[in-house]
Amino acid sequence: MELTSQELKRYGRHLLLPEIGKAGQLKLKQAKVLLVGAGGLGCPQAIYLSAAGVGTLGIVDFDKVDFSNLQRQIIHFTNDVGKLKVVSAKEKISQINPEVNVITYETALNANNALEIMRGYDVIVDGTDNFSTRYLINDACVMLKQPFVYGGIFRFEGQCSVFGVKDGPCYRCFFQQPPVLGEVPSCAEAGVLGVLPGIIGLLQANEVIKLICQIGSPLIGRLLLFEALETQFREVKIKKDPECPMCGKNPSIQTLTEYAPVCETQLAIQNIKGEEKSEMSEVSVVELKKIMDDHPFDFCVLDVREQDEWEAAHIEGAVLKPLSELANNFQDIPKDKKVFVHCKVGGRSVMAMRFLQDKGYENLVLVKGGMDAWINEFGFNQ
Repeated sequence: MELTSQELKRYGRHLLLPEIGKAGQLKLKQAKVLLVGAGGLGCPQAIYLSAAGVGTLGIVDFDKVDFSNLQRQIIHFTNDVGKLKVVSAKEKISQINPEVNVITYETALNANNALEIMRGYDVIVDGTDNFSTRYLINDACVMLKQPFVYGGIFRFEGQCSVFGVKDGPCYRCFFQQPPVLGEVPSCAEAGVLGVLPGIIGLLQANEVIKLICQIGSPLIGRLLLFEALETQFREVKIKKDPECPMCGKNPSIQTLTEYAPVCETQLAIQNIKGEEKSEMSEVSVVELKKIMDDHPFDFCVLDVREQDEWEAAHIEGAVLKPLSELANNFQDIPKDKKVFVHCKVGGRSVMAMRFLQDKGYENLVLVKGGMDAWINEFGFNQ
């Protein structure tokens, strides 16, 4: 395989770098990289890896472009709203660099398809927004002996590392088990600075190029932390854990397992003593609206978002008690009526319901999809 005359022009600035040069550019051209996710992290990864000349880019994503994505998912444009993200991403990549072979997978990565999809790629890049898929990626990479470039974002903070390399740690060496339900709010609930996934996604792309070209010092055994408000980087050392259940001396994990998503519905809740409680009752926003219209005084609608979210949009007649203040402000919530609990999407609602259950509340009902679902169904004027 050689570089064409057009490629020699396109990658001229790379060719001037002794660390890359023609040999490195050929390695990039021959490389196959799989991006899991075409969202905030996956967008800058796709743009810069295609521009850098990675020969084959696989993209896994089942979601469609939403208006709320446009603040940070820079490969998608306003007229792409409603389009599959993999389709939108492939269209832009073809304009950035038509030499790149883009393979799209319009599906969610799961225990049944992960090994089949990931096999044959040189590097796997994490662009996910949930712990279930991230652990799945890690475990599959260890089984396939593939490097896994990790990235994570939350509000104003980001992380980046490289896992799954021979003699290096895997993701479980540092984060052995996923968080429990409601422990970590999603970006949809906690928010995220729009430029943050760009910064972390580019750091991931940088690690991919280093791994392919075999240059520099990849973030193996090092977790890079970035704090956007103070513009500070720091590094945490990660050692390979000999007792790791995935990559240790005597691994206990032999097959791929999908963790239940850290989400808001149909999950058995346990109290602090560990006794099982019944599954959470839940209701759709359409069902809630009908109940409100037919029986306006027989229930309480509890909104556990923050004051600024309430001011932007709220359900008429709801009671605001932010989750952050609930421990000191729950006593007047009625115990003799059904309490319909909602937040933006659902994670904080579960945490609030768990707290209230421990305080003796029994008539709690989760509003599926929260305020986002309400707005999608009824608009802002309810």
